[in-house]
Amino acid sequence: MDELERISSLVDRTQTYAYLRFSTDTADPARGALLQRTQEEATVVETETLFFRLEWNALDDGAAEALLADPELERYRHHLESVRRYRPHQLTEPEERIVAEKSMSGSAAWGRLYNELLSAMRAPLDGRELAFEDALALLQNPDRDVRRQAAEAITAGLAPGIRTRASAFNALLLDKSIDDRLRGYPSWLAARNLSNEASDEAVEALVSAVVDRYDIAQRWYRLKAKLLGLERLADYDRVAPVSQETSFTTWEQARAIVLGSFSSFSDEAGRVVSDFFERRWIDAPVREDKMHGAFCATTVPGVHPYVLTNFTGDRRSVLTLAHELGHGLHGALAQPLGLLNASPPLTLAETASVFGEALTFKQLLADENDPRRRLDLLAGRLEDAIATIHRQVAMNRFEHEVHTRRRGEGELSADDFSGLWEETQRSLFADSVELSPGYGSWWSYIPHFVVSPGYVYAYAYGYLFSLAIFRRYEREGESIVEPYLELLRLGGSRRPEELAQLVGLDVTDRALWEDGLAAVDELLGEAEGIASSLEA
Repeated sequence: MDELERISSLVDRTQTYAYLRFSTDTADPARGALLQRTQEEATVVETETLFFRLEWNALDDGAAEALLADPELERYRHHLESVRRYRPHQLTEPEERIVAEKSMSGSAAWGRLYNELLSAMRAPLDGRELAFEDALALLQNPDRDVRRQAAEAITAGLAPGIRTRASAFNALLLDKSIDDRLRGYPSWLAARNLSNEASDEAVEALVSAVVDRYDIAQRWYRLKAKLLGLERLADYDRVAPVSQETSFTTWEQARAIVLGSFSSFSDEAGRVVSDFFERRWIDAPVREDKMHGAFCATTVPGVHPYVLTNFTGDRRSVLTLAHELGHGLHGALAQPLGLLNASPPLTLAETASVFGEALTFKQLLADENDPRRRLDLLAGRLEDAIATIHRQVAMNRFEHEVHTRRRGEGELSADDFSGLWEETQRSLFADSVELSPGYGSWWSYIPHFVVSPGYVYAYAYGYLFSLAIFRRYEREGESIVEPYLELLRLGGSRRPEELAQLVGLDVTDRALWEDGLAAVDELLGEAEGIASSLEA
């Protein structure tokens, strides 16, 4: 086990180095080639070490339990137990080697083709050919005509090649259905739940709780229509700003706000986050060809986490910084566990990031007395919550429909995909949002569906789990601080159910998800109250 962790750590550190280098200059072919090379070499190493997992799972339960009871394996017990969860779905060693090697020219190749097709797409607008990310950014423009034209350009840009993308999606859906059948998974989502260490019951409780509270999103969209002076939102109005006012926060101000928020929660959390600023572990400036968005490389074996963000000085940038430093705190506290234990499952990976964001938002709101600006802050927080909770679950419902129908009815056409997209989106919006002609094709620019089937619900899971912890902190104060930090220190060395128990939560209980949704409902209630007072 020590040797396996050493090899895996070397591979992981190498890949992380290549990815971090690529993220700072995505236009450099040499950096892209290095990243691809490390990924290919990692597959070679994975194939060579595959025997260990297979032989471990080939042991009968009695022999495995005797080994797991040995104190020398204490460090690796959870990892080894997790590997054995795959035992019913494991193929023979020759079959597993074939699957691993063929993945680079099979599902991985289809996924790469899909991403390349997405990268090459352009949105025609005013005689220009815009990259899709630039066109999508225009949906946040305060001018409604600009938003409408951007949406029409996106729809027009999605039209060419949609049959090709539908064909690739069909191939990936079929590939997954074959894999699930050969491995004996009972549903299209079972393999994802297993990798997330989430029970089918917990995921079903989450999804049903969110679907039952679609009214939160609908109420917000109706309120937003009033704030924008519209009778009803169109789909291209959903991320429009509710205010023309802009404010700028300097880097030093953002540092003080975020660091103060973490420090007020815990001196230890403040010290860890301070290191990111003091030791220059954050790549913050916007630069040409730097990767868009933000991320934190948390579990780099033997090295501290790194944060990449694109800081522009708006409030969203401040909260994004807090979000990524939450990841950094999680990674730094769990790092002593080593590679095989430090990473939490995907469902808990957002625990510290959402919590850090909530701490910082609470501080921003406390410092703001002007009702209009408080409403702007609440609007931004609600948009993020709805995008992370309700929209991701609506996308999960779309995935459920396409996987289920592909298996039951055969190949689906581009129109079939578009119809299912509109159907599941209408369930979310009801009559609060009007869908534009052609909106049905918008499923085809979301890479998660083809690259990481079943991935999207984890966003809602992690967000609501973290909000539920934050609600306990608001109710119970200091008593929750140490249990929460202990949860972070344990990384992925325990089952999610055990980690949740540290902070008094039960992930199989629908009440947990309802409590997180209640927190969003309260924010919406405050926004509705301020909006009413401003009207009066």
